[in-house]
Amino acid sequence: MRNEFVKALRHELKPALGCTEPISLALCSAIASRYLGASPERIEAKVSPNLMKNGMGVTVPGTGMVGLPIAAAVGALGGDPDAGLEVLRAVSAEQVRAAKAMLDEKRVTVGLAETSLALYAESCVSHGADKVRVCIADSHTRVVCIEKNGETVFQIDAEAGAADALPYSLADATAADVFEFAMTVPLASVDFVLQAASLNSALADAGMSGDFGLHIAATMQRNVDHGLLSDDLLTRIVKRSAAASDARMGGAVLPAMSNSGSGNQGIMATIPVVVVAEHLRADQATLTRALTLSHLMAVYIHDHLPKLSALCAVTTAAMGAAAGMAWLLGGDQRTVSMAICSMIGDLAGMICDGASNSCAMKVSTSASSAYKAVLMALDNSRVAHYEGIVAESVDESIANLCALASRGMVQTDRQIIEIILNKC
Repeated sequence: MRNEFVKALRHELKPALGCTEPISLALCSAIASRYLGASPERIEAKVSPNLMKNGMGVTVPGTGMVGLPIAAAVGALGGDPDAGLEVLRAVSAEQVRAAKAMLDEKRVTVGLAETSLALYAESCVSHGADKVRVCIADSHTRVVCIEKNGETVFQIDAEAGAADALPYSLADATAADVFEFAMTVPLASVDFVLQAASLNSALADAGMSGDFGLHIAATMQRNVDHGLLSDDLLTRIVKRSAAASDARMGGAVLPAMSNSGSGNQGIMATIPVVVVAEHLRADQATLTRALTLSHLMAVYIHDHLPKLSALCAVTTAAMGAAAGMAWLLGGDQRTVSMAICSMIGDLAGMICDGASNSCAMKVSTSASSAYKAVLMALDNSRVAHYEGIVAESVDESIANLCALASRGMVQTDRQIIEIILNKC
């Protein structure tokens, strides 16, 4: 499995600027504009209900605006079609003004697509009689269709899904395999995971300013200063994790190292581990192994989940963080398993009700749960196998959680989307 694990980490850990759902639509628009060969005069976009849910309430970096229309417009006018999830990294102030003007003139529309896919975006840009349509499906950067003036330029089967096209397979892996890999892999093979620490720590630094999102971290720090919170390790874990998410969801023009297509999942799998490593004054080699364990465990668990669902996937990324923290604090593979089982007993019901500033609240809750579960495991305590959906083995517990998200929460997801769309 060693080669598969390395390939999985390389594929799933990618820098991403902004929330990946609106960014996916921005990438659609940027690619469409390239094929149009002129500045778009009009944009007509459509997205899946799940992508609509995750794109309505989040700030698009560099724009100061929330939602999918500005993402489509700024992507079309200033996006880099070769930059993937960093499509908006070089957008200028002038291009942002032009995008806002398109919105003011009602030349941008975003509606719901008729699709069974959870992750789907399409952008149709036009200039005069010329029109280009680009579709992304099943993965945030997976282009499945390009059409120009009604003629197909490129097309693959969107409904077939991207799973078969993944450069890796974790079908035969176990949580124990993940742990063994992280402990024994040559560090040179995984040293790229350290970029997650630098990128996501920079977001945490930005979030500590209190200028973004719900400014959770700044509020916590004020309460530390007032004596209402202690400046202990738990507080620092929660504070730094929330700060990074606040900055990301609040529009900071800084990339996150994403995990499994999500910047918040990448933050969650990174920051608690970094904070604990700093507390212990761990060396770079130790941090590399801890981050490898955290991120790969997060990828392994998410591999059992749908691309988007009613389950907040920050919770599963936090299970990866629990693994990394537990090992740093002296735990072994059994400790890691116990901590993850306890977290499944704790966080299984947390819903995803759309990407927004409130995601930072879910990040802070998940970070707290992870550290609590680690402390329990280090004290030889866990949620027992006869309690709820938790099983005796960690892999069974993960399977039960993912079955809940994949099948049991389907109607929950529909209800969440209906509630959100009815608010508009």
